[in-house]
Amino acid sequence: MKAPGSIVNARLPRWLLPSAWPGAAGGPALAELTLADGRISSVAPMADRTEVLPDSMCWNVRGAPVLPGLVDAHTHLDKTLTLPRIGQVQPGLLAAIDAMMADRAGWTEDDVHARASHALDWAYQAGCVHLRSHVDWWEADGSPLAWEVLAGLAAQWRGRIHLEQVSLIKLPLFRELAQARRLAARVAATGAHAVLGAFVHSSNWDAEALRHVFIAAAEAGLDVDLHVDEELNPDARGLATTAAIVREIGFGGRVVCGHTCALAAQADNEALATLDAIAPLPITLITLPITNLLLQDAATGRTPRLRGLTLVKEARARGIPVLVASDNVQDPFCRVGSYDPVEALAAGVLAAQLGAPFDDWSDSLCRRDWLRRTPDSAPTLVGAAADLVIFSDADAWGWPSRASRRVVLRGGVPLAPPSPLSPSFPPPERLHP
Repeated sequence: MKAPGSIVNARLPRWLLPSAWPGAAGGPALAELTLADGRISSVAPMADRTEVLPDSMCWNVRGAPVLPGLVDAHTHLDKTLTLPRIGQVQPGLLAAIDAMMADRAGWTEDDVHARASHALDWAYQAGCVHLRSHVDWWEADGSPLAWEVLAGLAAQWRGRIHLEQVSLIKLPLFRELAQARRLAARVAATGAHAVLGAFVHSSNWDAEALRHVFIAAAEAGLDVDLHVDEELNPDARGLATTAAIVREIGFGGRVVCGHTCALAAQADNEALATLDAIAPLPITLITLPITNLLLQDAATGRTPRLRGLTLVKEARARGIPVLVASDNVQDPFCRVGSYDPVEALAAGVLAAQLGAPFDDWSDSLCRRDWLRRTPDSAPTLVGAAADLVIFSDADAWGWPSRASRRVVLRGGVPLAPPSPLSPSFPPPERLHP
């Protein structure tokens, strides 16, 4: 199918429109997006149309919700799709880590490449243009097998998905500043798509090691992405200490903090004071509803009482960027998932009782500028690549319900849907050797 000259009657979210955009109680006026040379040349309210293109050049989407290409800001491609060969896993984060470590001993390059490639294909079909994957890194010297595989995949997928990789290094490996610098240098040598990361938890807490993460990152010119306070321990101090370190050393990169579940277990005055400290800093929070709903407050034979989400509404109220992502997919940490960040937001809408998800929260799936050190600017479609997701069966009121069926455009050209006769999943003997 050829690219249309324009898309008419598109329902865009409020966050993507200028403040002067017309509308009423029913929402913003529908838009016309004019396309040229694979990019969006203009966006205007339908009432302002001056040139009417022939029907053969227009695509009338009849009020369907439309978003720019999606961002899955926190995933684990190295672990993905391992659950069928692992089997039953005991509840909780630390038990999942043990199960994953046992499976990791048998990983090969072909195994990781096959599983990660299928995950990327799922993300591509869902409309993702940007995906960030953490990679388990337990070595003091050298780099993990999966790290090198993902570096190769980043090159293979260039132009389709911008793949970033984060070194998920256990915090004790940063105790010595010299070793922290060596780790950061290895990450930096991977390329501009690599980010320094660490696993920060009360089970390995070391404030000085965390400080070394930021010193080493600053010297190497790296951004930082942390798994931090992924627990319901009210005494966890990872996020609050991160804010203090960033402020103290004047860290100039972007800091991304994933999970931060402990905020929800702390007294309001303490949790809100931490958010107040974060607000003026270059820190983005990422919430992972599907995995944390399954992993936090988990015990055999007991219904969970707590949700395991960070304080997304309170963070947004302070202007702190918040992204929603898939996290683990079909591995010991999370037995479900599909690399469709809309599915993750749908879980978050229910768990966090989010109102107006299309107008107020869909930016949490699209703002890749919140992952990198970029100047603050109002988001716009004009001039951007015509990489769009059109939710052909949904409406803005009920979205993300009925969002599974969609049309994905790349450079203005719709992707061919996968054939129903060809498997979207490889045979078990190939994927799970």
